Amino acid sequence: MAPSPPPIVALRGVAKRYDEAGRPHTVLDDVSLELPEGEVVAILGRSGSGKSTLLNLIAGIDAPTAGVVEVAGVPVNRLSERERTLFRRHTIGFVFQFFNLIPTLTVLENVCLPLELTGRGPGAPAAALPLLDAVGLADRRDSYPDRLSGGEQQRVAIARALAADPRLVLADEPTGNLDAETGDRVLDLLVRLTRARGRSLIMATHSHAVAAAADRVLRVDGHHVVAMPAAVPGAAATA
Repeated sequence: MAPSPPPIVALRGVAKRYDEAGRPHTVLDDVSLELPEGEVVAILGRSGSGKSTLLNLIAGIDAPTAGVVEVAGVPVNRLSERERTLFRRHTIGFVFQFFNLIPTLTVLENVCLPLELTGRGPGAPAAALPLLDAVGLADRRDSYPDRLSGGEQQRVAIARALAADPRLVLADEPTGNLDAETGDRVLDLLVRLTRARGRSLIMATHSHAVAAAADRVLRVDGHHVVAMPAAVPGAAATA
């Protein structure tokens, strides 16, 4: 029998502590988990619980105080800063709560950026345009971010996150800056496009409605991460 593929994410004894005014502050403590590839996972928790910190540790944006963080079998916290940057570019896409589009670039240029950073610049527009069509914004490709609504900006951010075809997409409060109706549409789009590509999606959220769209739900509480049933009370996202 062939060996099972490694989980897309594995944390082993991970802790994160900060120093605040000379006193240690624990955000996460002794977190161990494995997430199979191809799932949609929600990390649920109140504001300040550590869910965004957990996402940043997985992304290699932040480093744990203790333990090992593996993504696709690679211990990201043991890589150099340059190695982490290159690894992220090829393996991880990120959707931010506040979009983080580059204001001086057009919609198309924003989506092309991950392709250019991974050495695929010449073919970037041809690869980016189908994604813009998939998120319903092909006709806004020459617009600048300040000409778009919040929902449109987040749809561009989703296209950008998927542009380099990463194995893992991380989304930090992807609907947190949107009204409920727009948030539902954006969530449906994010989940649907990620599933269609057979990729993994991990979302940090305080919303039970967002968590209801996931295959697996984890809660950050009391510095620890615990598994919850996927059927979380709340309305599921609609198309």
